Amino acid sequence: MVKIVSLIKSRALFFYSFIAVMIAVTLFLLIEGKAESFFILNTWHVDWLDSFMDYYTNVGNGLFAILLGAVCFFFWKKRALGLTIFYSFLSSGIMVQLVKHLHDSPRPQSIYGVYDQRYFIKGIEFAHNNSFPSGHTATAFAMATVLVLLMEDKKLQLPFLLLALLVGFSRIYLGQHFLLDVLVGALIGVVCGIGCVCFAKKYEASSFFGNFKSK
Repeated sequence: MVKIVSLIKSRALFFYSFIAVMIAVTLFLLIEGKAESFFILNTWHVDWLDSFMDYYTNVGNGLFAILLGAVCFFFWKKRALGLTIFYSFLSSGIMVQLVKHLHDSPRPQSIYGVYDQRYFIKGIEFAHNNSFPSGHTATAFAMATVLVLLMEDKKLQLPFLLLALLVGFSRIYLGQHFLLDVLVGALIGVVCGIGCVCFAKKYEASSFFGNFKSK
């Protein structure tokens, strides 16, 4: 526990910035409401950004997490980093699925797509249920948290946070999720990321995790 607390403190920029964004997003959500916040964030669309978001949102896909973990494990020879990325994706995914099935909520397309297509991009395949919370966002923040905590370069804290935030925004931009879904997904991702790093640090002396060193 002491190790993980010390590690989190050494990456305070990431976590303080994350908390600040979550507070700002929560206030915006409380003021505007679930529906209006979706409309505000989903108003402006251009073709090139539609295409970019359609591709970029896959950073929060489970396949991307597995590939990134494999690259870290096999090519970068960062065994603990690769395994921890994989476990963070797995744990956040399980948590998201549990919440989804306990609280089945419709997606934006199911509610508004019938009478207003302005907020939805042609050619995008839309899901219609299990909106809450966002799995892509949870995966993105779980990976970002693990990378921030276990990689040595502290200059990457804000870039990783911004990349994860962009995944969350892409889910709203593409009309797949509400802001509340993204907010809770981000929280799940960060918690699972910290938990997996804590687990990895606890067993880093074992042969299973033992070839990673963090400064």
